[in-house]
Amino acid sequence: MTAQPNPSREPPWYKHLNRYHWWILAVCSAGWLLDTMDQRLFVLARASAMEELVTDGDAAAMGRIATTVFIFGWATGGILFGILGDKWGRAKTMMLTILVYACFTGLSGFSRGPIDFMVFRFLTGLGVGGEFSAGVSLLAEVIPEKARAHALGLMQGLSAVGNILGSTIGYFILPLGWRYLFFVGIVPALFVVAIRSRLKEPQSWVEAKAKAASGDGKRLGSYRDLFGDPRWRRNALVGASMAVVGVTGLWGMGFYSPELIAMALDDLEPRDVQRKKALMSLFQDIGAFFSMYGFAVVSARIGRKPTFHLACLLGLVSLVVVFGLLRTESQILPFGLLLGFGTLALFGGYAVYFPELFPTRLRSTGVSFCYNVGRYLSGVINLIPTYIFRAYAKNFARMAAFRATAITMAALYLVGNFVILFAPETLGKPLPTDED
Repeated sequence: MTAQPNPSREPPWYKHLNRYHWWILAVCSAGWLLDTMDQRLFVLARASAMEELVTDGDAAAMGRIATTVFIFGWATGGILFGILGDKWGRAKTMMLTILVYACFTGLSGFSRGPIDFMVFRFLTGLGVGGEFSAGVSLLAEVIPEKARAHALGLMQGLSAVGNILGSTIGYFILPLGWRYLFFVGIVPALFVVAIRSRLKEPQSWVEAKAKAASGDGKRLGSYRDLFGDPRWRRNALVGASMAVVGVTGLWGMGFYSPELIAMALDDLEPRDVQRKKALMSLFQDIGAFFSMYGFAVVSARIGRKPTFHLACLLGLVSLVVVFGLLRTESQILPFGLLLGFGTLALFGGYAVYFPELFPTRLRSTGVSFCYNVGRYLSGVINLIPTYIFRAYAKNFARMAAFRATAITMAALYLVGNFVILFAPETLGKPLPTDED
C-alpha cells in the first residue's frame, strides 16, 4: 500500500527555495550587509576625520553635525529611491543605490575640509537609505510565500555581520589613516559589476508596470495613491510610527553603550576603556543578528503583531536592565548581548512586515516611507534625552542622571505596543493587491 503524504508536516522554509531564490537572497543580503559595513566605517573614521579636517572649531561638535547630515541623507535617499524602486524597478534601483553609496564613500576619503566631507556623507546617505526598500521589495516578491518571512529576517539579521565586518576592517586599517577606511568602502561597486547581468526584475512588478502602462489608472510609486487610499494610508502611518519607536530607541539610547562603558569603568586605563567599548559593540552586533532573524522565526509561528509586542517588551527590558545595572567588566558580555538582542529585534520586524503592507505598485514607496520617515523624526526626538539628562542632573550625580535618562526613554517602547494594536495581521496571507 502506498503511503499517503501527511499535510500537517510542513517542510522547512528553505526547502521551498530553488537555485535562483538562493541567489536572490544572497544578492539582497550582500547588498544590505555591505551597506551596514559602510555605516560602521563612517562611525569608526568620524572622530579622526574631524580632528584632521576641522582646523578652527570644535571637532567633536562638527562630528555630530556630520552624523546628522548623514542620517538626513539616509532618510532623503530612502524616500527618493523608494519611489524610483516602484517606477524604474527593484533590481535596477538596488544596483544604483549600491553604486551611489560606494562611490561617495570612496570620495569621502579625498575630503579637504569639513564642508566637502559632509557633502560626500549626505550623498553617501542617499544610497544607504535607498538600498533597503529596493532590496526587501525585490526579495519579498521573488521568494515563495512559505519562505518569505525567514528570508527577509535572514537578510536583516546579516546586517549585523556587516557591522562586525566594518569593525574588523577598522581594527586593521584605521591605524593606517581614516582615509583608507573610506577607500575600502568602494568595494561594493565591484559587487554591482559582478551581479548586474544576472539580476532580473520580479514578475509581479513587470506585470504591475505593464498594467499601469495600459492606462488602468493605477500609478506606480505614487504618494498620492499611497495616502489617497484609506487602507494603504493606515498601513503607512502605522508602519512609520512603529519605525519611529525602534529607530529612536536604538539611536536615542541603545547606541550610547560606549558612553555607558566609559562612565561605568572610569577606573580603567583609557586604552582599556576603548577596548571594552569595542567589545560591547561586538556583543551588541551578535545579539542583534539573533534577534532580527529570531523575529522572522517567531512571527512565522505566532503572527506578526504578537511578535512586535514581544520585541517592544525586549527593547524596554534591555534598556532598563543594561543602563540600570551595568557596573563591572564581567557584565559586558551578557549585557552587550541583551542590549543588541533587545533594541534590534524590531528591525527584524520591519524587514518582514513592511513589504506585506503594500501592493506591488506601491511596495517600495511604502516600505521606504515607513523605514525612513522615522529617521527625520528621530533627529528631533533624539534631542529629548539631552533635556531629560539636564533635568535629572540637577538632583542626581552625573552617573545616576545618565542611567535615569536611558530608563525614562525606554518608556517609548510602551508607545510601540499601543501603535501595534492598529496594525493588520499578515501571517499566512499573500502580498496584498489593489483587488483584495
